Amino acid sequence: MNHRNGFNPLSRTTAHRRAMSRNMVTSLFRFERITTTKSKALEVRKAAEKLITRSKVDSVHNRREAAKFIQDEKILNKLFTEIGPRMKERNGGYTRVLKLGYRQGDAADMVILELVDYKLEKDAPEEKSAAPAKKAAKPTAKKAESKAAADKE
Repeated sequence: MNHRNGFNPLSRTTAHRRAMSRNMVTSLFRFERITTTKSKALEVRKAAEKLITRSKVDSVHNRREAAKFIQDEKILNKLFTEIGPRMKERNGGYTRVLKLGYRQGDAADMVILELVDYKLEKDAPEEKSAAPAKKAAKPTAKKAESKAAADKE
Protein backbone atom coordinates (compact mmCIF):
# COMPACT_ATOMS: atom_id res chain seq x y z
CA MET A 1 0.00 0.00 0.00
CA ASN A 2 1.08 3.54 -0.65
CA HIS A 3 -0.69 5.37 2.17
CA ARG A 4 0.71 8.65 3.49
CA ASN A 5 3.68 8.75 1.15
CA GLY A 6 4.52 12.46 1.05
CA PHE A 7 6.94 12.45 -1.87
CA ASN A 8 8.35 10.39 -4.71
CA PRO A 9 11.88 9.17 -3.87
CA LEU A 10 12.65 8.92 -7.62
CA SER A 11 14.88 5.85 -6.97
CA ARG A 12 17.64 8.08 -5.58
CA THR A 13 19.38 8.56 -2.28
CA THR A 14 18.29 11.47 -0.12
CA ALA A 15 21.40 13.53 -0.88
CA HIS A 16 21.11 12.96 -4.63
CA ARG A 17 17.40 13.78 -4.61
CA ARG A 18 17.88 17.01 -2.64
CA ALA A 19 20.77 18.14 -4.86
CA MET A 20 18.83 17.36 -8.02
CA SER A 21 15.78 19.20 -6.73
CA ARG A 22 17.84 22.27 -5.84
CA ASN A 23 19.52 22.29 -9.25
CA MET A 24 16.26 21.91 -11.12
CA VAL A 25 14.49 24.64 -9.13
CA THR A 26 17.45 26.96 -9.74
CA SER A 27 17.30 26.18 -13.46
CA LEU A 28 13.55 26.76 -13.50
CA PHE A 29 14.00 30.23 -12.00
CA ARG A 30 16.96 31.01 -14.28
CA PHE A 31 15.35 30.00 -17.59
CA GLU A 32 11.69 30.08 -16.46
CA ARG A 33 11.15 26.90 -18.52
CA ILE A 34 12.79 23.47 -18.28
CA THR A 35 12.27 20.10 -19.97
CA THR A 36 12.34 17.04 -17.72
CA THR A 37 10.48 13.83 -16.92
CA LYS A 38 6.97 14.00 -15.53
CA SER A 39 7.81 12.50 -12.13
CA LYS A 40 10.74 14.89 -11.58
CA ALA A 41 8.65 17.87 -12.68
CA LEU A 42 5.89 17.06 -10.22
CA GLU A 43 8.42 16.87 -7.37
CA VAL A 44 10.30 20.04 -8.40
CA ARG A 45 7.00 21.88 -8.75
CA LYS A 46 6.27 21.45 -5.02
CA ALA A 47 9.51 23.14 -3.97
CA ALA A 48 9.25 25.87 -6.63
CA GLU A 49 5.71 26.83 -5.65
CA LYS A 50 6.68 27.17 -1.98
CA LEU A 51 9.68 29.35 -2.85
CA ILE A 52 7.59 31.61 -5.10
CA THR A 53 5.05 32.02 -2.30
CA ARG A 54 7.88 33.09 0.03
CA SER A 55 9.28 35.49 -2.57
CA LYS A 56 6.02 37.47 -2.73
CA VAL A 57 7.01 39.12 0.57
CA ASP A 58 10.60 40.38 0.42
CA SER A 59 11.89 40.12 3.98
CA VAL A 60 15.21 39.08 5.46
CA HIS A 61 13.63 35.94 6.92
CA ASN A 62 12.11 34.88 3.60
CA ARG A 63 15.37 35.52 1.75
CA ARG A 64 17.32 33.40 4.24
CA GLU A 65 14.79 30.57 4.08
CA ALA A 66 14.95 30.62 0.26
CA ALA A 67 18.76 30.84 0.34
CA LYS A 68 18.81 27.48 2.13
CA PHE A 69 17.43 25.98 -1.05
CA ILE A 70 18.85 28.22 -3.81
CA GLN A 71 22.63 28.54 -3.67
CA ASP A 72 23.05 30.98 -6.59
CA GLU A 73 22.83 34.56 -5.32
CA LYS A 74 21.83 36.03 -8.71
CA ILE A 75 18.94 33.61 -9.06
CA LEU A 76 17.85 34.28 -5.49
CA ASN A 77 17.83 38.00 -6.25
CA LYS A 78 15.86 37.39 -9.47
CA LEU A 79 13.32 35.36 -7.50
CA PHE A 80 12.66 38.19 -5.05
CA THR A 81 12.92 41.16 -7.46
CA GLU A 82 11.29 39.80 -10.64
CA ILE A 83 9.40 36.53 -10.18
CA GLY A 84 7.83 37.22 -6.77
CA PRO A 85 6.36 40.62 -7.68
CA ARG A 86 5.02 39.21 -10.98
CA MET A 87 3.08 36.56 -9.05
CA LYS A 88 1.79 39.00 -6.40
CA GLU A 89 -1.87 38.81 -7.50
CA ARG A 90 -1.88 35.03 -7.99
CA ASN A 91 -2.90 32.74 -5.11
CA GLY A 92 -0.89 29.67 -6.08
CA GLY A 93 -0.56 27.71 -9.28
CA TYR A 94 2.61 29.48 -10.36
CA THR A 95 3.86 26.66 -12.58
CA ARG A 96 2.46 24.73 -15.53
CA VAL A 97 3.28 21.22 -16.81
CA LEU A 98 2.97 20.69 -20.57
CA LYS A 99 3.22 17.15 -21.94
CA LEU A 100 5.72 16.52 -24.73
CA GLY A 101 5.42 12.78 -25.34
CA TYR A 102 7.79 9.93 -24.66
CA ARG A 103 11.60 9.93 -24.62
CA GLN A 104 13.18 7.87 -27.40
CA GLY A 105 15.58 5.79 -25.29
CA ASP A 106 13.50 4.61 -22.34
CA ALA A 107 9.97 5.84 -23.16
CA ALA A 108 9.90 8.11 -20.10
CA ASP A 109 7.03 10.62 -20.10
CA MET A 110 8.64 14.00 -20.93
CA VAL A 111 7.13 17.36 -19.96
CA ILE A 112 7.93 21.07 -19.96
CA LEU A 113 7.78 22.71 -16.54
CA GLU A 114 7.39 26.47 -16.87
CA LEU A 115 6.22 29.49 -14.93
CA VAL A 116 2.63 30.41 -15.74
CA ASP A 117 3.45 33.89 -17.07
CA TYR A 118 6.28 32.63 -19.31
CA LYS A 119 6.25 34.30 -22.72
CA LEU A 120 7.92 32.88 -25.81
CA GLU A 121 10.44 35.29 -27.25
CA LYS A 122 8.65 36.13 -30.48
CA ASP A 123 9.72 39.78 -30.34
CA ALA A 124 13.44 38.97 -30.26
CA PRO A 125 13.70 37.78 -33.92
CA GLU A 126 11.97 40.97 -35.08
CA GLU A 127 14.55 43.05 -33.23
CA LYS A 128 17.35 40.97 -34.73
CA SER A 129 15.94 41.42 -38.22
CA ALA A 130 15.76 45.19 -37.67
CA ALA A 131 19.44 45.37 -36.71
CA PRO A 132 20.75 43.91 -40.01
CA ALA A 133 18.45 46.29 -41.90
CA LYS A 134 20.24 49.21 -40.25
CA LYS A 135 23.58 47.72 -41.19
CA ALA A 136 22.37 47.29 -44.76
CA ALA A 137 21.34 50.95 -44.86
CA LYS A 138 24.84 52.15 -43.97
CA PRO A 139 26.63 50.64 -47.01
CA THR A 140 24.03 52.15 -49.36
CA ALA A 141 24.73 55.56 -47.80
CA LYS A 142 28.45 55.03 -48.43
CA LYS A 143 27.71 54.04 -52.02
CA ALA A 144 25.66 57.21 -52.47
CA GLU A 145 28.54 59.28 -51.08
CA SER A 146 31.02 57.60 -53.39
CA LYS A 147 28.70 58.18 -56.39
CA ALA A 148 28.39 61.84 -55.42
CA ALA A 149 32.19 62.12 -55.16
CA ALA A 150 32.55 60.47 -58.58
CA ASP A 151 30.01 62.90 -60.07
CA LYS A 152 31.97 65.89 -58.70
CA GLU A 153 35.16 64.66 -60.37
